Amino acid sequence: MRHSISDTSTLLLDRRSISPEKYSGRRVHREIVEQVLQHGTWAPNHGLTQPWRFRVFMDDAAERLMSQLSDAYRAHAGEAAMESKADKIRQRGIRCNAVVALGLEHDVDGRFPLWEDEAALAAAVQNMYLMCTAHGIGGFWSTPKFLAHPDAKAALGHSEGVTGMGLFYMGYPEGEWPSKGHRKPLEYVADWITE
Repeated sequence: MRHSISDTSTLLLDRRSISPEKYSGRRVHREIVEQVLQHGTWAPNHGLTQPWRFRVFMDDAAERLMSQLSDAYRAHAGEAAMESKADKIRQRGIRCNAVVALGLEHDVDGRFPLWEDEAALAAAVQNMYLMCTAHGIGGFWSTPKFLAHPDAKAALGHSEGVTGMGLFYMGYPEGEWPSKGHRKPLEYVADWITE
């Protein structure tokens, strides 16, 4: 065997989405963020399109971004905006010093369908989650609707031709690592065809 099945299984089953509200505020260092993103780029992608694009906001820039996104949420929601939600968005920049704006640059030659590049980005995010888990860092992929607002797009600053695909937060969880999750038993989701 090339790798320990037990260690690999433990890592996969231990992965959790941990929201920034559960982060301790302890700083994630740039070297770890770089390693997480580097492993993200090893996700499978048809034709090596490598469609992922990352804009990394750290420290003061993360706090400033989340403040701008709080304002963008208010502009997007208008009269329906809830101050508690706006404050929650702003607080994420205080509790989390590493926020990655995920972007997708679809294959301009049109060799492959869009869904394949979207799937590749999702696979990259899974790799990022696994590296965060290995480091004892929480990860959280968030795709709120207000990120489509022009003010949010301006704050995120994706290049032309890059579609925003949400935010990925990284931070050390406060207290114990979340308990084991659950999934449907395999017999509910798998059909076996043998003849």
